[in-house]
Amino acid sequence: MRVSNCMTQSVRIAGPDQTLRDAAKAMASLDAGALPVSENDRLVGMITDRDIAIRGVAAGKGPDTRIREVMSTDVKYCFDDEDAGDVLRNMSDLKVRRLPVINRDKRLVGIISLGDLAMNGEAAQAGRALGGISQPGGEHSQTVH
Repeated sequence: MRVSNCMTQSVRIAGPDQTLRDAAKAMASLDAGALPVSENDRLVGMITDRDIAIRGVAAGKGPDTRIREVMSTDVKYCFDDEDAGDVLRNMSDLKVRRLPVINRDKRLVGIISLGDLAMNGEAAQAGRALGGISQPGGEHSQTVH
């Protein structure tokens, strides 16, 4: 199965100068845990609910802190025409639960999560990926940044 067949296509994008409050409100309204961050039509980061909690609140930052201060700037992504199984293995290796999806023109076209993949016939592989993601540490650990 291709990523384009199971990704979420409607993606709300945050700006790096918006606040953590703005991001949290957007996540609440979407019932989502992450937002891609775009500036000048370029994907420049990702902000997650965990970024807000750990890099924001736990570090003493308030709700008016700019997203750019806590977002992850090393954005990992996948392509819409990639095989879902390959993307799941990559998510496990990277220890991430979701990835922005771009097309071959490098335009953001969606976001894919473990849940999207599990709900679309990749449940067994999603479970194995979750096992890898759940291991402590990794490049995207909140304590690394």
